[in-house]
Amino acid sequence: MNSPPPESEAKARSGFLARMRQGLGRSASKLVDGIGGLLTKRKLDAETLEGLEELLIGADLGPATAARLTAVVAQTRVGPDVSERDVRETLAREITAILSPVAAPLAVDPSRKPYVVLVVGVNGTGKTTTIGKLAKLYKEQGLNVMLAAGDTFRAAAIEQLKIWGVRTGCRVVAAEPGADAAALAFDALAEAQRDKADLLLIDTAGRLHNKADLMAELQKMTRVLTKLDAEAPHSVILVLDATTGQNAHAQVETFRELTNVSGLVLTKLDGTARGGVLVALAERFHLPVHALGIGEGADDLRPFDAQGFARALLGLDA
Repeated sequence: MNSPPPESEAKARSGFLARMRQGLGRSASKLVDGIGGLLTKRKLDAETLEGLEELLIGADLGPATAARLTAVVAQTRVGPDVSERDVRETLAREITAILSPVAAPLAVDPSRKPYVVLVVGVNGTGKTTTIGKLAKLYKEQGLNVMLAAGDTFRAAAIEQLKIWGVRTGCRVVAAEPGADAAALAFDALAEAQRDKADLLLIDTAGRLHNKADLMAELQKMTRVLTKLDAEAPHSVILVLDATTGQNAHAQVETFRELTNVSGLVLTKLDGTARGGVLVALAERFHLPVHALGIGEGADDLRPFDAQGFARALLGLDA
């Protein structure tokens, strides 16, 4: 199947940006109202700048990022007559500069066939749904995609991935609940190699309450995959729930200890006032952000648009 025609893709992107703006509405309202309240005197004195820094911290941008952004505003927006629009435009420009280097769709290397992606994250972040959406995205690009139900701990995750397999027309390799996840991953890669699949997406468990067991399981999965492909997995995607706010930092740190995280997907932007955490994550960890998820639909995952996100976060038109 060929990629969508340019006009179709442009329409889809426009629709997604509109939904992203809606999803970030609570975050944007918090910032827009806060900045407007601070600039009633239309001047950037020390008190106003301190209030701006606190506002940005409260919007989950994090202390370091908030301090740097406030310093830029102080340097570039001097004068007796500063509007809240000026401040928002400056912030959007600086946030775009922070986010642009990490905006990178997942690139499936055709020389590595199948390209193996391990999808990790705590339970409830939307890992399985994200795998289904990624499968649809790459299937529409003409790739032969296979899925592996590696979260063998949860029967619901196995069934959910099977449903996504039917929806997307992708083969799903699964086992009974409680089966060895590493063995399942090994079998899935062997089948993907036999079927000459382009992409293999492997779901994993996310039981952080027993970190040692999870680490052992993920390490075992990686070890058995390398028996069939010395470079597998080629990517490790960490799925984060935007509603967790600053807790996302701890999840990135934890999963980087467990496995070699190579990129992020942020989900559930449709129900949060905490979208600003993505800016803090980008500045702190510099990990590629492959995509954003807004809603449960098959088309509700799109490549990350740094400028569109930054402007939506500040309540500005694209």
